[in-house]
Amino acid sequence: MPDTQIAFMASDTEIAQAARRHLSMEYGDAPLEKADVIVALGGDGFMLQTLHGTQHLDTPVYGMNCGTVGFLMNEYHEPGLIDRLAAAEEEVIHPLRMRAIGANGSVHEALAINEVSLLRAGPQAAKLRISIDGKLRLEELVCDGALVATPAGSTAYNYSAHGPILPIGSDVLALTAMSAFRPRRWRGALLPSEAKVRIDVVNPSKRPVMADADSRSAGIVVSVEIETARDVSHRILFDPGHGLEERLIREQFV
Repeated sequence: MPDTQIAFMASDTEIAQAARRHLSMEYGDAPLEKADVIVALGGDGFMLQTLHGTQHLDTPVYGMNCGTVGFLMNEYHEPGLIDRLAAAEEEVIHPLRMRAIGANGSVHEALAINEVSLLRAGPQAAKLRISIDGKLRLEELVCDGALVATPAGSTAYNYSAHGPILPIGSDVLALTAMSAFRPRRWRGALLPSEAKVRIDVVNPSKRPVMADADSRSAGIVVSVEIETARDVSHRILFDPGHGLEERLIREQFV
């Protein structure tokens, strides 16, 4: 790929900005609309920001870790970037689409690559009612919150909440509760990726709940609908042998 046009994007950290300066001098820095590939410099949070911000472009994104965890990123190396891009393996993921109804009747729509989460916003536990594909499945979940995670996001907030790690090819979603009080033995569910999830807040004036899509808040809500956005695709590049499938397996043995 000797004539590869690369657009570099970097987080606000000093390390990432310095990396962008060095790489731009070495490889040039094409405008986003003319780039063959986008290289994101930062951590996982910045990678999510980059994917959201460039979803209107059919351009693959290759991340290099200038942050902390870097689950969605490749190792940072300046030499041989063109060869690494040529050898990279592509993963295509679909985000979740959230449609949340606010306490004041407002409608909030957003996409989430990792997860859509609901969290209690007051001193009392949340009470949630869960329906799948229009059928009531759980009359009352008393908890600190609940989330729906994609396979790509299953090692993030979902894993911290003791949810399952999902292989990329599993074509399922994880529905995970945070600190569930009732039902006492309920630990969540695995759902087909085509499932449409609706979560209603029971007694929202007494037990307020807020909703987030990849940490972007929809504020206090009374209901949230979640489904896979099949019409939106994100192309992510990984070094051979270090794709999401390998990372998901490796994460379970540390």
